[in-house]
Amino acid sequence: MNDYRPLADRMRPEVIEHFIGQDHILAKGRVLRNAIDTGSLHSMVFWGPPGTGKTTLARLIAKNAKSEFISLSAVLSGVKDIRIAIERAQQNQQLNRTTILFVDEVHRFNKSQQDAFLPYVEDGTVYFIGATTENPSFELNNALLSRVKTYVLKKLDANSISKILSTALRSDAILLQSKLVIEEDLQNILAHAADGDARRALNFLEIACDLAEAENEGHHVINETIVQDVISQSLRRFDKGGDAFYDQISALHKSVRGSNPDAALYWFARMIDGGCAPAYIARRVLRIASEDIGNADPRALDISLSAWQTYERLGSPEGELAIAQAIVYLASTAKSNAVYKAYSEALSDVRENGSLEVPMHLRNAPTRLMKELGHGEKYRYAHDEDGAFAAGETYFPDEMGEQRYYHPVERGLEVKIKEKLDRLKLKDTENQ
Repeated sequence: MNDYRPLADRMRPEVIEHFIGQDHILAKGRVLRNAIDTGSLHSMVFWGPPGTGKTTLARLIAKNAKSEFISLSAVLSGVKDIRIAIERAQQNQQLNRTTILFVDEVHRFNKSQQDAFLPYVEDGTVYFIGATTENPSFELNNALLSRVKTYVLKKLDANSISKILSTALRSDAILLQSKLVIEEDLQNILAHAADGDARRALNFLEIACDLAEAENEGHHVINETIVQDVISQSLRRFDKGGDAFYDQISALHKSVRGSNPDAALYWFARMIDGGCAPAYIARRVLRIASEDIGNADPRALDISLSAWQTYERLGSPEGELAIAQAIVYLASTAKSNAVYKAYSEALSDVRENGSLEVPMHLRNAPTRLMKELGHGEKYRYAHDEDGAFAAGETYFPDEMGEQRYYHPVERGLEVKIKEKLDRLKLKDTENQ
């Protein structure tokens, strides 16, 4: 149905008295509670984990103040959307009507995007309410922070979430039609599994309702099997510690490694749509450039770093295109994990062999005493040798002998690197 709304949306309280949790800022006499009760407005930022009521509080404030509520998502909106919202607010001003500009995930706006609406916060065109899961001290401009009051929302405890579930069971029309039956201990399991996120808890309950089978007199029973099945699923498409997060970044990485740019773009889009911080993906892409492309195409590292820097300058959503460009390039270019394997083998040898002495001819000799002790003696300066290569010279600890970790692949630039190293190795062999 076109008018279908998820349970979490249907359960948004319409009045502050029905809001559960956050008593430290909503108890009678608190600044925010007084603002809501009196319909008075000031610009603010709500900082807290997902599902703690940031959007709901913003809507309640707008309703009590009889203000128009304009909502933007920092993931999807750009400067153009801000401009349209400001134009609407200016029209409201002419009608003596106040406007609340709500920006969800405001930490994803870069400096230029934040600057775009700052003058209109200053002159009263809009009252700004931002919602963020990240520390605003690090993510928001000082100029903006100085003009807002920050309210910290806390992760909901299991008791509060259980109350929210109970409210849904006894008041939501769709759930009431199903005549749901769930034991208190199973409801508490759902509440604990939500990990402080009311939205997640209501999603659990809604899915459990869909899975419940009708029994006597049409009652739908949510049993333990259903509860365990529901909570085993990752309902938050992106939780920084959740399985879905790591599964999807793994799929992106493996698609790039497998030279499939289309699949890589799909997983990138999935992660962005799910709310993953683009900067995290940019960091991972930079790692992929080193781990899976390496010297087969050294440009991959520069392109990946440039994409990350471009995103930092443009922000979302414009900057995400640069990350997508880097992902497509990495997926399409030659692959080599030779450096990755070489480093791993070298590290393994270091840990296994301990602190072996540096050979005398490789030691530094800045003083007369060191020279007298033989430091640097018989060292061959490569630039003085034919082709700037001291054939037969050794560089490993004496106990180890010469090792070879790096084996360039027959792809990309490493073809040339391999040819050169093989030539040098032959000269070494001839001079032993």
